Amino acid sequence: MPKPVRADDAEPLLQVRFEARIIEWRGPAPFFFAPIPDAHAAAFRQAARLATYGWGCVPVEAEVGGVVFTTSLFPRGETYLLPLKAAVRRKANVTMGDTITARLTIHRLQRNDLPLG
Repeated sequence: MPKPVRADDAEPLLQVRFEARIIEWRGPAPFFFAPIPDAHAAAFRQAARLATYGWGCVPVEAEVGGVVFTTSLFPRGETYLLPLKAAVRRKANVTMGDTITARLTIHRLQRNDLPLG
């Protein structure tokens, strides 16, 4: 499946492929994430300076198990977490404890990308 390309910024800030084990973050409802490996954390922090829309969140285009989706990375300690919504996990047939291969693309944040508020 082809990766989506943004017409306003075809040159990505960062493209990374990595493996990670899915973790669960318990709260009122469980959330599932793939932690960005420490080896990539510095590159993500650098790209985040030009891509974050606030609170340290970084919008990304992601692919897991052939499923392409958009989401935002959450900062956690010295790295980031890739959220895996239920719909993505179902389509990719993955769950907590599974090791996945993820591909992420970060683009420069454009002024018209900022949330309204």
